[in-house]
Amino acid sequence: MAEKPRITDTLRAWWQDKLLRGIVKNSSYIFGSNAIAVALSMLQGILAARLLGAEALSPLVAVIMPYASNVNRLLSFRMSELVVRYLGQALADERKDRAAAMVKGAALVESITVILAYGVLVLSAPLAARYLAKDEAFTPLFLIYGLYLLTHFGYETATGVLQSFKLFNQVALVNLGQSIITTVLILAAWIAKWDLGAVLLAYLLGKAFAGLVIVTLAFRQLNASLGRGWWRTSLRTVPDWRAILRFAISTNLQGTVNLAVRDSETLLISLLRSPIEGLYYSYAMKLINMVMLPIEPFIAPTYAEIAQTTARRDWVLTRRLLKRVSAIAAAWTLPVSLGLVVFGAWLIPFMYGPDFSPAYPALVLLLVGYGFANILHWNRPLLLALGMPVFPLKVSAVVGSFKTLLTFWLLPALGYVAEAAIMSAYFVASIGVIIWKGLSKMRSQEIAATNGNSEA
Repeated sequence: MAEKPRITDTLRAWWQDKLLRGIVKNSSYIFGSNAIAVALSMLQGILAARLLGAEALSPLVAVIMPYASNVNRLLSFRMSELVVRYLGQALADERKDRAAAMVKGAALVESITVILAYGVLVLSAPLAARYLAKDEAFTPLFLIYGLYLLTHFGYETATGVLQSFKLFNQVALVNLGQSIITTVLILAAWIAKWDLGAVLLAYLLGKAFAGLVIVTLAFRQLNASLGRGWWRTSLRTVPDWRAILRFAISTNLQGTVNLAVRDSETLLISLLRSPIEGLYYSYAMKLINMVMLPIEPFIAPTYAEIAQTTARRDWVLTRRLLKRVSAIAAAWTLPVSLGLVVFGAWLIPFMYGPDFSPAYPALVLLLVGYGFANILHWNRPLLLALGMPVFPLKVSAVVGSFKTLLTFWLLPALGYVAEAAIMSAYFVASIGVIIWKGLSKMRSQEIAATNGNSEA
């Protein structure tokens, strides 16, 4: 009988895994800044909660901020994923002209959609204030906070550029800078006992900083790598805009589906119940971020490595990589989730105040779904790398349709706690199907390659 490998042997093998070390290295930049950013975000939430209280804070956190972000996401094309996919390919082929044209095209499209998004926000703000925030007096705050959209005219494209050049540390530092600026301003508002407008302005200036600096860094990197004047390259240099457009549309549809079934929860709760229940849900999600903290930085580097191993059709290496990143994610997710279940009922009122205690039941239920998604965070990147960007969209649409029906059926009567349970069920069902499809596709291609080699 073969002797089972010891833990030390396993850890040594993992350390010698160059792909895994590359992912951990690139993730560490983002993780380090994210760890501080999440801590600062928690501090921001505590200060805002202690300054304004749950009732006064709920329109900003549950409605105004997510509404502006969701309007932008509704029209955006998730350009960072597109840029990573096609800029990386152009650079690998040593076609700097195509790389320049592709980035230029992506930035132009994103700039147009940002302007369009702000226009939609301006037109819809009165209705959002009336039906979501339950008070038309909040209309100007929608327009003021939405100004950050105009500073994000190339944010997604620029982020993709920096990721393509493995400059994850720069993205991380900018996100950290945003968190520091917002925290300092909210701290000043707390000390001076300012009102809701001051807190909104703090979030607005932090986001504006991130948008402008990310674009500046990407432009400087493109100047260094592609040459000054790269932006003058003709768009006709890229021969396959149709394929790029299909990829962009598929990612936009994926984002739209996610927006409808996953990322508009506080708005739905505010619409069908009240902003205060949306606030409880939102603050449960703030603690969920502690679980997501070290895992989110893994997603982009993991996708980059999976794309390379699948392109080489190295299925053994790909499968090993997936198992190891899942094990790392589980080692964090499970104990932290257990800790939040045990201590969350005490932690929430201690940090935010007694009027935030109702967030605890939602936290416990959300941990199930988000924990599952955390451990299997590579589900969609695997299918993207396998050239199947539409399948996750179909799964999300179908499962999301059932989830939406349940929301409109149960939420009005049972409230935000029911919505937390529905959301967790959505994650488990949709990710389970996507994982099954990705592993099945890998297995079929591996069998086909083996049969082909044996016939040869």
